[in-house]
Amino acid sequence: MNRFDCITPEGTRDALFAECTLRRQVESKLRNLFAARGYSEIITPTLEFYDVFNREARPFPQEKMYKLTDCKGRLLVLRPDNTVPIARVCATRLRDAVLPLRLYYNQSIHVSSPTLKGRDDEVTQSGIELIGSDSRMADLEVIAAAVDVLASCDTEYRLELGNAAFFRELTNRLEASPQVKEAVRNYVEENNFPALNDVLDGLPASDVTEALRQLPRLFGGEEVFAKAAALCPDPAFTTVLDSLKSLWETVTCIAGKERVTVDLSMVHRTDYYSGMVLRGYLSGYGDEILSGGRYDKLIAEFGYDVPATGFAVNVDAVVKVLSKQAATDPAARPASDVLIWAAKGLEADAIKAAETLRAKGLVTEHALFDTLAEAQAYAKKQGIHNVFPITATETEVNQ
Repeated sequence: MNRFDCITPEGTRDALFAECTLRRQVESKLRNLFAARGYSEIITPTLEFYDVFNREARPFPQEKMYKLTDCKGRLLVLRPDNTVPIARVCATRLRDAVLPLRLYYNQSIHVSSPTLKGRDDEVTQSGIELIGSDSRMADLEVIAAAVDVLASCDTEYRLELGNAAFFRELTNRLEASPQVKEAVRNYVEENNFPALNDVLDGLPASDVTEALRQLPRLFGGEEVFAKAAALCPDPAFTTVLDSLKSLWETVTCIAGKERVTVDLSMVHRTDYYSGMVLRGYLSGYGDEILSGGRYDKLIAEFGYDVPATGFAVNVDAVVKVLSKQAATDPAARPASDVLIWAAKGLEADAIKAAETLRAKGLVTEHALFDTLAEAQAYAKKQGIHNVFPITATETEVNQ
């Protein structure tokens, strides 16, 4: 036996029966939610050229991408993100489309995660992208859709709001090498604040390093804005905080103050966000279910300078939460309504009987056993309550 022929690669897994059904239900619910808001579906290739993701914004380090070559030796990657390919499409095939563009997607991404992190390398995402507006209303439209997504999955949800410009302005003023700044960003992203402090201890003390140390405390409700303003009184920070506070006040009117928090340390794994950022959480799941924000400079890297905002939903994570709530066995097969057993020579009658029952909305199975007793034993084991025998004397389906 080959060593790897009976297992899946690290970071991947098989989905069975009930889990597949639940996933399709979640995807359908999200698809209907997005379509009802005027969003149109877009599908991009699973394979993209490496150059699509090797951008100035550096959304993904090359070591996190699955790479291969085509027949001409050109470097390809399995799509590690959905927003970047959509940015490419907007800058090319949709360049002459009337703005704003409202697009939604439902497709997988592939990202290599560190060993033993417990994360999936293949993740199904559903999401929206609103292209062509930098207005406050555009951000609110996206946030309102995110609230509806979370509420449709569970009444116990939490939404976090931040602004990527706050952290970006801090790192721009940090007197450190690009490598140190990247380490700072990674530690903040991972919420590894002891490691962050170790890095900052090696830098000259300043207002910027002190503000970075205080990032874990810039989380909570309305009081966060006053704390941040005291730490960073510069007008550049004041503008960011005023914009975020105005947004927060409106969102709390939509979702309620108890569900909306402010987090100025929020740094996404994809480093192309330029303004409002958000994350959504459901009860019983530690990581975010939903994440996104404003990215006004990404599409410009493809030669089309238009602003954009959006978010992605981790469909696999939603399925895990809903499966836990329903306490269902993912390997459980749904029982059919009727099991049809046919005596030898009456197989055609069994096929016709099944067609008649399916026309009435019943789920039918054919018994693949020689005797009726075996069929009945199978039905009992599978939870099928109705066994319909087709015999020489009974070939009519009861009305």
